This record gives sequence, structure tokens and C-alpha cells, in this order.
Amino acid sequence: MFTGIIEEIGQIVSIQKNNQSAKITISANKILQDIHLGDSIAVNGICLTACHITQNHFTADVMVETMHRSNLGNLQKGSIVNLERAMPANGRFGGHIVSGHVDGTGIISNLKREENAVWVSIKANQSILKYVVEKGSITIDGISLTVAYIDNSCFKVSIIPHTAEQTILLHKKIGDSVNLECDILAKYVEKLLFHTQQEQTEHKTQKGITLEFLQNNGY
Repeated sequence: MFTGIIEEIGQIVSIQKNNQSAKITISANKILQDIHLGDSIAVNGICLTACHITQNHFTADVMVETMHRSNLGNLQKGSIVNLERAMPANGRFGGHIVSGHVDGTGIISNLKREENAVWVSIKANQSILKYVVEKGSITIDGISLTVAYIDNSCFKVSIIPHTAEQTILLHKKIGDSVNLECDILAKYVEKLLFHTQQEQTEHKTQKGITLEFLQNNGY
């Protein structure tokens, strides 16, 4: 599990793309001080497993599903990425619950400065927007942010100077793709409600077929 608090900006050293999968090597410093083979590292919000580690780099395999769901396929040698290690059990919970399993991507549609902050507008599909609520949490390229505005086609977040300095978000431009992970609690609630409604429907159906029901209907 992650919290969406970016620890370091890394850089793609190499990316070996297959037909639909890839292997990426990323240079880093801070996060490499305390990771081991098999540890999870969020790269632009995507949970990847470190399969090879050196003093200044780590390598991870990217499977087909991840390539389809995320913007990792857009990365090139020299691209910069947000990095976060998995949260330790005794760590501080500075952001929100982030699984590192992105729901899809959005597109930056506008960037607007407002004194010391920058408004970032992101267009996304309804399959993602239905989980987004004003003043709720959203993960953008691995960054835990608060939704300040939402409508039927986009949502907006406001980026303070610290976030701008510590992440890659404002290095991007209008039209660029970003990885999005919605609040996992909303998805669990939706799943539970669906099954509850389904069970209630099945219960009503079963309850309706009684001896009295059959007699009343000529059986």
C-alpha cells in the first residue's frame, strides 16, 4: 500500500518494449536506500516490483494489463517519473489509501495559475468520474491530491508550490496523459451495494414462489 506522498523524482535509464509488455530501468537515490528484491515501488502511481537493484538503479517488469491501463507506454529514455516506496507498517499516513492499481488515464485539458498555486484540469471517462467527489481524494501519477471541482467531463485540482517542486505534474503540458487511481473506498461501497441489491432481488424472487403463490396462479 502507498499514501500518494512522492519521495523522489526518478529518471528512465532504459525501457525495453516487447509487443505489449516492457522492462524499465529507473535511476534513483533516496528510495534505493531501503529496498530489497521483490519490494513494491510506485512509479507514476503504478505498483511495480523491483526485480533487479543496483546502487543507483532498479529494474521492473511491466505486464500487458499495466501497459493497457496506464501511460507507461508513453515513457522514453530520459523521462522523469514520480517514485514512492510501499508504506511501512509504522509509517506516517500523510496522504490517503493508494493501492498502486490505476483505474485508467486522463488528459490534462487546462493549466491555470492562481497566485501561488496552479489549477490543473483533467478530462476523464465516466467510468472514472463516477468515483470522484468534490473534496475527496484522487491519485494523479501517484500523487495524493484533493479534488477541488468536478463536472460531467472533467475534474480539477490545485497544486501548491511544494507539490510542484517535489513531483513531475507541472512538468507536463496540455494534452499529456496522467495515471488516475480513484479512492478505493468508493469502489468497495459500489461493489457491496451491488451485491446487496442483487441478494435482495433474489430473496424477493425466492420468497414469491410459495405454495400459496402456486395455488393462486392455477397450479
